[in-house]
Amino acid sequence: MTDRELLRHTLATLAYRAAKSVRGAPATFADFKASPTTRTPVEILAHMGDLMDWGPTICRGEPKFNVSTPLPWDHEVQRFFEAVTAWDRYLASDAPIKYDIGKIFQGPVADALTHTGQINLLRRMSGSPVKGESYPRASIKIGQTGFEQPPATPGSEFD
Repeated sequence: MTDRELLRHTLATLAYRAAKSVRGAPATFADFKASPTTRTPVEILAHMGDLMDWGPTICRGEPKFNVSTPLPWDHEVQRFFEAVTAWDRYLASDAPIKYDIGKIFQGPVADALTHTGQINLLRRMSGSPVKGESYPRASIKIGQTGFEQPPATPGSEFD
């Protein structure tokens, strides 16, 4: 697997895990506050969308990070997956990558994976837990970056 393919596979993994994290969240979850100083889930998701928007700008060698004002939950979910898909399309093209792949991974990709875990933790704290899963068994494929993801492999989920 090339570096570019590994980065695309990581984006597909992020999409799979993030879809599982946000799918079926109750309407009140977006504004859940674990403490006075923590971000709400919708603020975290907006940041994740910003990270995914940042990724292609880094690849082009023109890093530009924007901090967006959170939209309603459903809009942020859509924005995040559209941004992941747009970045994946860039990586699927012949467009040059003008930045170190390792640094791209350790920046927006690793940060978004961390925030996906935070959303999972907040789901559990808010009383709406996401089932655990044996992720090596998941049906994750390069280019599969939208909200619609395959169901968990039978027997791979657990409480």
